[in-house]
Amino acid sequence: HSLSSGVCSLSPGEDRLAVTTEMVLSGSGEVTRVSFYRSRIRSDARLDYEQLDRIFLDREQAPEPVAGPLALAREAAAVLADRRRGSSLEVNKAEPSFEFDGEGHVVRAVAETATEAHRLIEQLMVLTNEQVAELTSSRGIPSVYRVHEMPDPDRVERMLAQLASLDLPAPPVPAGMGPTAAGEIAVEASRSVSAEAARRGHGGEAYSSLILRSLKPARYLEKNLGHAGLGSDAYCHFTSPIRRFPDLFVHRALLSAVGGGEEGPSTGEAAEAALHASEREREAMILERDADDVCAAFLLERELFEEGYEKRFEGEVSGVIRSGAFVRFGGRLGDVYEGFVPARRIRGERFELNEEETSLVGSKTGRKVSLGDEIAVNVEKIDAPAGRVDLDPSDG
Repeated sequence: HSLSSGVCSLSPGEDRLAVTTEMVLSGSGEVTRVSFYRSRIRSDARLDYEQLDRIFLDREQAPEPVAGPLALAREAAAVLADRRRGSSLEVNKAEPSFEFDGEGHVVRAVAETATEAHRLIEQLMVLTNEQVAELTSSRGIPSVYRVHEMPDPDRVERMLAQLASLDLPAPPVPAGMGPTAAGEIAVEASRSVSAEAARRGHGGEAYSSLILRSLKPARYLEKNLGHAGLGSDAYCHFTSPIRRFPDLFVHRALLSAVGGGEEGPSTGEAAEAALHASEREREAMILERDADDVCAAFLLERELFEEGYEKRFEGEVSGVIRSGAFVRFGGRLGDVYEGFVPARRIRGERFELNEEETSLVGSKTGRKVSLGDEIAVNVEKIDAPAGRVDLDPSDG
């Protein structure tokens, strides 16, 4: 706390040591000049995402010292987004955010989606990370890169078959598809699927999950292999040195290159740091997912206690396996709940998983329970400490 909210925090009116990336952009968003240097900065105002969105919606005035620069940043982010639109993945994903009372009990939750404020910061951060990675890569300076390799063509071909099984639009499979073409098709598919989900009004996250599962996971590596998801030839994590070790390592590499007084790391150090960070990231993702499940289960238990266990919820199928379907749904206290409907509880006939693993199909009528489908459920059982919720389809 003494670091993140104290000496490393951009408190308004306080001098802070920093590393500045200064970029000059053309009207089309191309970087025409870039420089990196140690700096001493003094923030004029602290804005959070909610306040920034209120400003963008003309519900609040920007603080006078930052109104002009903020308008320029907004314009630059829009140009950068247009420039990147054809080469980066478009994914529908919401992150759960939980609120706790003074005794540590979860009392409310919301699935946060990206707003214009989030996208503005993201565009500027991505551009900065690219510029740093390009410098260290071009000069052969040992560093840690955030890589996302091109997908395997056979996995992308299967993903296209899965989309077709859900009657989702997808690009055709070219003859002799290689990894580069597979990456381009995955990007194109992510955009067409996102547009179709918006048209249908449901299924966005479930359909995006098919795209993501066809790709290789992003990881840290001492070699620059590019980032397929962002359409970047070189990418690293540089902009969050307080909360991520790879960023701190990259700062050291960058400053050694620009005369910032740091000793450059060795290739061996970069390889060790990249492996360490990738392993810890995987562990943290599992822990975060499990913690989200537990918090959501306790919140759901609270809601049912207050409103009655017979309450009916409207949700969407988020995943299917041979034994049943996972369903995401929301209620009065939160929109982050998820549970499991066993296939044997879907009444009327026996349901089996289809070949594409996108639907449970009735053996008699061919009735389907598919990814992204809207479904009404009741809660049958909650094991909150384990983060497990068992559901029943409320309409059979």
